[in-house]
Amino acid sequence: MNKDGAQVVAQRGTAKAAGLRVGLFVTCLVDLIRPSIGFAAVKLLQGAGCTVDVPVQTCCGQPAFNSGDRATTRAIAEQVIAAFEGYDYVVAPSGSCAGMLSKHYPELFAGDPNWEPRAKAFCARTYELVSFLVDVLKVSEVDAVFEGAVTYHDSCSGLRELGVKTQPRKLLRSVLGLTLKEMHDADVCCGFGGTFCVKYPDISNTIVSKKAEHVAASGADTLLAGDLGCLMNMAGRLQRLDKPVHVRHVAEVLAGMADQPAIGER
Repeated sequence: MNKDGAQVVAQRGTAKAAGLRVGLFVTCLVDLIRPSIGFAAVKLLQGAGCTVDVPVQTCCGQPAFNSGDRATTRAIAEQVIAAFEGYDYVVAPSGSCAGMLSKHYPELFAGDPNWEPRAKAFCARTYELVSFLVDVLKVSEVDAVFEGAVTYHDSCSGLRELGVKTQPRKLLRSVLGLTLKEMHDADVCCGFGGTFCVKYPDISNTIVSKKAEHVAASGADTLLAGDLGCLMNMAGRLQRLDKPVHVRHVAEVLAGMADQPAIGER
């Protein structure tokens, strides 16, 4: 690992990525709560040979979409599509936001001769971060060090909408010093669900309590996932239950940027 952090080792991936312009969709939570995830994403993408830009952007529109406000969602989507036109790929360090961008935008513009083609072209080149590294750039390992045992939570949108499951585990196994311990029901919801946890707090709390118990039972020191919303939800419950488990975004570990306090810690 070089002095600037982890460098992605991608014998085939680097050649394919050379010259690719990637627009990074940072996401609201990353921008406001934990910018280090965005910096980790940039490091990983640049290490794989991409040129990375962060255009002026706004929310992906998911809260409005999930609340049934299609007019506001479409207005937001138009801004996002326009901001990211001209890039070879759009990448987000979030399965939830990437799922919204790539799977739900087309229906907002169905039948519109001007916007539907633009929306479909945008969706076709939009990916979740780790999926993009592994599936598109063919990155097979990272040059990073992390001493400790980790367990991985499969966030709902990344898993069910985008098929993100084996990709993060593949890269994590290449991290020196890291031991991966699978938890029971790793692919079961953590109870966050964006607006779900606000609308149904009792149900959400029951779900995340079960998840916290499974995390602790895995014997891992650190919990990883690809969505900050899920991570914040689980970190809060683990702390309230006094479970000594650190919580981090997978990109921070893969990029060798796990030297700052974990999520929710001082």
